[in-house]
Amino acid sequence: MSAVAEAMPDAAPPPHPEVLSVGRISVDLYCGEANAGWLQARTFTRAVGGSPTNVAVAAARLGHRAAVYTNVGADPFGEVALAELRAFGVDTSFIRTVADALTPLAFAVLDPPDEPRLHFRRSPPVPDLLLRAEDPAVSAAERVPLLWVSGGALSAEPSASTTELLLRSRSRRPHTVLDLDYRASFWRSRAEAAARIGAAVAHATVVVGNREECAIATGAADPHEAARLLLGRGVELAVVKLGAGGVLMVDAERELLLPSQPIDVVCGLGAGDGFGGAIAHGLLKGWTHERTVSFANAAGAIVASHLLCSDAMPAEDEVMDLMARSGQGRPWP
Repeated sequence: MSAVAEAMPDAAPPPHPEVLSVGRISVDLYCGEANAGWLQARTFTRAVGGSPTNVAVAAARLGHRAAVYTNVGADPFGEVALAELRAFGVDTSFIRTVADALTPLAFAVLDPPDEPRLHFRRSPPVPDLLLRAEDPAVSAAERVPLLWVSGGALSAEPSASTTELLLRSRSRRPHTVLDLDYRASFWRSRAEAAARIGAAVAHATVVVGNREECAIATGAADPHEAARLLLGRGVELAVVKLGAGGVLMVDAERELLLPSQPIDVVCGLGAGDGFGGAIAHGLLKGWTHERTVSFANAAGAIVASHLLCSDAMPAEDEVMDLMARSGQGRPWP
């Protein structure tokens, strides 16, 4: 069993978070040379990463008290991840340091920039999969205004059972967001992913995923059918990201396809995380679903126009400016 030590506490206990994201963390190493494959890559730039971790960074950039529930290894990369999160204003009090584990690394080459190739180094025991039922975040998850859960946290024990406990404890209270977040290399099989992620839908008020992820959760390859199936399982808002094809949002009142933002893609990694932080922002502000998803669509585009996703998370005025320039910043109810 892994020996676990508490992360160094901040000088004063932070206020209760508005957003608690759950799941993986890593230190990402991006090759800055466009269209360079693994053999051509020479230089890499470092940034804290992991989808739910970046969602917290994005939410903090948008002015929310955001925290991450995860673990890092007792190594220099764990120290880097914690320091960068604190610099971004993210609450690290729910992050533990696992003494005999290594902080995951993710390497990326921009070949091509809009769909970078990734290589994960996640050596067992993977610290972000050692979430435990006795962790303080479990009780915090019951009362936080917005819980953001990554589907990857369901891929192995004890994280899977702990994450299911978090979801059940909220009794589908708004806002409980399930980011389907499927990475094939994290799972023993696609069937296992479909079963565990699909079951988690029953506890969510909002589900976000791309075309493949929604197919895994519902069994439907068509994004419109998948979104309707998610609503049939009790979800209030289903969001299907279609890349260059835009974003499909479906709720009880409408089914709407929003066009993609016209931007020059530098790195497609992290756009979905900026999108996620912006979804959290709109939900917490009480915006309509259409306004929330439109805002998130623009936020994700801004992140895709930069190399490092955590550094690129936009403030609200940056997103509003892009929406205005692209003709999508109409007055909202």
